[in-house]
Amino acid sequence: MPVSPTYPGVYVEELPSGVRTITGIPTSIAAFIGRARWGPVNEPLSIQSFADFERRFGGLWEESTLGYALQQFFQNGGGDALVVRVVHLEADPTRSAATARFPALPTSGTGDLQLEAANPGTWGNHLCVRIDHRTRPPEPGETAETLFNLAVRDQRTGTVEVHRNVSVVNTHPRFVTRVLEERSSLVRVRPLSTLPPLRPNEHAAVDDGVDPFASPASPPPTTYTPATAGSGSDGANLGDPDLVGSEVARTGLYALEKADLFNLLCLPPPTREQDVSAGTFGTALAYCVKRRAMLLVDAPSGWRDAASARAGLNTFTDAVTRHRNAALYFPRIRVADPLKENRVEEFAPCGAVAGVIARTDVERGVWKAPAGRDATLAGVRDLAVKLTDAENGLLNPLGVNCLRNFPVAGSVVWGARTLRGADELADPWKYLPVRRLALHLEESLYRGTQWVVFEPNDEPLWAQIRLNVGAFMHDLFRKGAFQGTSPRDAYLVKCDKETTTQNDINLGVVNILVGFAPLKPAEFVILKIQQLAGNVQS
Repeated sequence: MPVSPTYPGVYVEELPSGVRTITGIPTSIAAFIGRARWGPVNEPLSIQSFADFERRFGGLWEESTLGYALQQFFQNGGGDALVVRVVHLEADPTRSAATARFPALPTSGTGDLQLEAANPGTWGNHLCVRIDHRTRPPEPGETAETLFNLAVRDQRTGTVEVHRNVSVVNTHPRFVTRVLEERSSLVRVRPLSTLPPLRPNEHAAVDDGVDPFASPASPPPTTYTPATAGSGSDGANLGDPDLVGSEVARTGLYALEKADLFNLLCLPPPTREQDVSAGTFGTALAYCVKRRAMLLVDAPSGWRDAASARAGLNTFTDAVTRHRNAALYFPRIRVADPLKENRVEEFAPCGAVAGVIARTDVERGVWKAPAGRDATLAGVRDLAVKLTDAENGLLNPLGVNCLRNFPVAGSVVWGARTLRGADELADPWKYLPVRRLALHLEESLYRGTQWVVFEPNDEPLWAQIRLNVGAFMHDLFRKGAFQGTSPRDAYLVKCDKETTTQNDINLGVVNILVGFAPLKPAEFVILKIQQLAGNVQS
């Protein structure tokens, strides 16, 4: 910092270097939205493994394809996912998802302690609670009659939570409502319920070796308090409004507003028999454009061959819109289902494809097309439609990424085009790796240049911008992200009086021009073979 000389002597001053390192963002965080057994609703949770998904959302579920998509994502190389659980809500209580509620727990004073499961679903019907009064001695200002211990067990999984020394007094540091909200994944105090002034009665003690949560042989049920049978419900099948949600309330798709970053968006079909509509994909695509992410679109299950895919493509893409931030994959994959004795079932390919993209990013980089012989689909037994080269040749020029099965290689991703990849469109964002690299640059530079705001807008600032953005681009060049044998051929960073005029300065604007020469995949390999005639002497 600057020094103010006041006495004769030597002063030490540290000068800023002007180097502000720009770090590239992650490239393959995949967001999944769908229906799960349990877990927080409309909250994007970060998941790093399928075991993590099993703990927090219940794992595979026959009534939903979300778990299968996550399983295929991690099986194919995915490492980081965001999961948003959505439920079906409507006025009809018989079709709407409901939260399991406990019978009111009697207290020694007036009123009751009312608890409910932490989130909707039939899973809450398997919760049991126990209360005892074996608390610590009361501290000055406390009353022993307000403290109690609360134990909760999920009878299906065996998970047990014990919350000791909680209080019904809302000013207490361990107020029961606050403790359960912050620390329990199983139960909550029912909203808007009035807490009693004194603690609930404790359940009767049991002998050693007796399960304190077991149902008693005869009434009264003094050792346990189960949730009311049938009060928890999974609701009817999800519909498009549930997946899309509300932007104002940040539900469904818009729950991702609570997440800092995602790069890929997957919308697994709500059920095995139900497709995500083209209109929902269109809404999701608009949101992906806003968040600089790619949407992986699953082809409709009704496309049973190349001819039906070609015939239905225009109608489908009219609703989705052909945009550079989306990629369409066909056909569906056939995978062994552990819930059906490993019989082969059909599933949408978005989860597996997202895993292949994540694996390719790690092994080669975001600029490498996630397709080819190395883009194998692990765990895939077969494909719903087996395409020939000729059929593939009908769909690829239309911007449809085909999944193919080859001898030895097995099932692979055999296409890397965006929905703007149709040959007739002649779009510069035709290829998926080119578009994803551009999104990576945009988001990384957006986050890495925030320090520029409110800096003096003149040559010293422009020089720092050129230095830091140029270093970021040069690092990508060294990794092989761009065309060219020299930095001059590969990328451009310009920020000077030509890009930022005096009028721009007066308006408070600094313009930074960044250009790059993208690597485009070798989609067609043409071998030219010629027979050489022997030497003919005249």
